[in-house]
Amino acid sequence: MENKTEVREFILLGFTNDRGQQYTFFVMFLLLYVACLLGNGAIVAVAMTEPRLHTPMYFFLGNLSCLDMCYSTVTVPKMLSGFLTEHQAISFIGCLTQLHFFYFLGSGEGILLGVMAFDRYVAICNALRYTLIMNKGACLLLAGTSWVAGFFHALMHTMATSQLQFCGPNHVQHFVCDIKPLLKLACSSTALNLSLLNIVTGSIALGGFFFTLLSYLYIISFLFSKVQSWKSQWKAFSTCASHLTVVTLFYGPVLSNYMFASVGESAKREMIITILYSAVTPVLNPLIYTLRNQDVKSALKKILSQKYLFRKI
Repeated sequence: MENKTEVREFILLGFTNDRGQQYTFFVMFLLLYVACLLGNGAIVAVAMTEPRLHTPMYFFLGNLSCLDMCYSTVTVPKMLSGFLTEHQAISFIGCLTQLHFFYFLGSGEGILLGVMAFDRYVAICNALRYTLIMNKGACLLLAGTSWVAGFFHALMHTMATSQLQFCGPNHVQHFVCDIKPLLKLACSSTALNLSLLNIVTGSIALGGFFFTLLSYLYIISFLFSKVQSWKSQWKAFSTCASHLTVVTLFYGPVLSNYMFASVGESAKREMIITILYSAVTPVLNPLIYTLRNQDVKSALKKILSQKYLFRKI
């Protein structure tokens, strides 16, 4: 493959040049990142060690927590280092690598949220056949598809971006190597890249969103037509509330950022939206699931009490 790139490194400009604000942002995002690792790590540990949670729902939740931890790790540490240095340089290969994992994990999470909606649909609308449909092999296939589809979606963007010519300047108006701010610096045609962003990435985001929406429309229709007890209806809705909240927090910013993408959009707006789904939402997901899920809270209390007793012994 011929390398047409003249620029060998980029400078990520980040949020602000004000040193006082940078130190404040450093502390804030460091706390968010630590909370993300601790919260999602706790979800993974509970899902793996508690026998009661060895079900499809918690298997997918564990995968979601893994994606969230990795997703934040792709963006936040580099952003934190930028708050402490005057120039946040990243090599061309490093930029492409960050771009790849950013889209790999982001699209994988979007697809997985659709899979989780399908799991809730089967659990509520086909309860008698749930264990037959959502068997171990099916769960592994669905989760694996989310990871693999995300990887190849990202690879497509990485390969297309690597073919662009960058002649300078090399200052990226972002805190991460996202596609749109990179396209602003390209000195060759970006038509293919924008088409891929609008058609493929837009289709994945919209497809996952509408699949989730369709699953919940079927669930609502089933509950009102087949389930007469308000208590049973409320119990079914409560099992979906956490997932619906996470879907809203993730898809809202993503659809806003990638539907009908263009290179002329506000850099500040893009950065704020990107922060929401790459740094803030991964912190909120464990809180949403633990605060609304009695099984997870009970399992966490059990693990913590066992560790406390072990220390006393």
